[in-house]
Amino acid sequence: MAKSELQKLEDGEWYKLTDPAVSNRKTNSATLCRDFNAIPENQPEKQESKAREIFGSAGKNLIVHSNLNVDYGKNIHVGDNFLSNYNLTILDIAPVNIGNNVWIGPNTDIYTVNHPLTAKGRQQRLGIGKSVTIGNDVWIGGHCTICPGITIGNGVVVAAGAVVTKDIPDNVLVGGVPAKIIKKIEQ
Repeated sequence: MAKSELQKLEDGEWYKLTDPAVSNRKTNSATLCRDFNAIPENQPEKQESKAREIFGSAGKNLIVHSNLNVDYGKNIHVGDNFLSNYNLTILDIAPVNIGNNVWIGPNTDIYTVNHPLTAKGRQQRLGIGKSVTIGNDVWIGGHCTICPGITIGNGVVVAAGAVVTKDIPDNVLVGGVPAKIIKKIEQ
C-alpha cells in the first residue's frame, strides 16, 4: 500500500504541499492565530490561554506577543519561561522543540519546511519537513531566521539579523548571514 502524503510528511520524506490532508492541518491553525492576534496586548492572560491552545505543549510562564503565525501549531513544544516578542512565525510542518528560559526577539522566523532546489521539484509542489530544536537558556535576537533541520545548543545567543543555517554548539554567540560563531560565552 502506498503511503499517504501526510504519512510521507510525518516520516520526513518529500510530500505534496497541495494534498488536502496536508492543507487541512493549516486551516485550524490559521483560525486560532487570527483569534490570538485579535487579543489586545493589555490582556496577557487571554494571550497565554490562546497560545496554549495553539501550541502542542508549553511549560509555565508562557508569554507570546502578537502577531503569531504558525503552520500547524501542534508541532510546537516550548518549555518553562518562554518569551516571544512581536511577529513570530513558526512554520511547524515538522516538530519545533524549544527548551526552558528561551527568549525570541521580534520579527523572527523558524522554518521546518524546505523545498527542492530543482525547478521541476518546485513545479510538483513538493516539500520536506526537518525538525528544529532549540536548547535551554537561549536568546534569539530580532529579525533572525532559523532554517529547517537546525539544532541550537544550550546557553546560545543569536545576534539580531542572523540567519542560522547550521547547528550551533552550546554557550556561544553567533551572528551574521550565514550565522557564524563570534565568541564563546563563559556561563
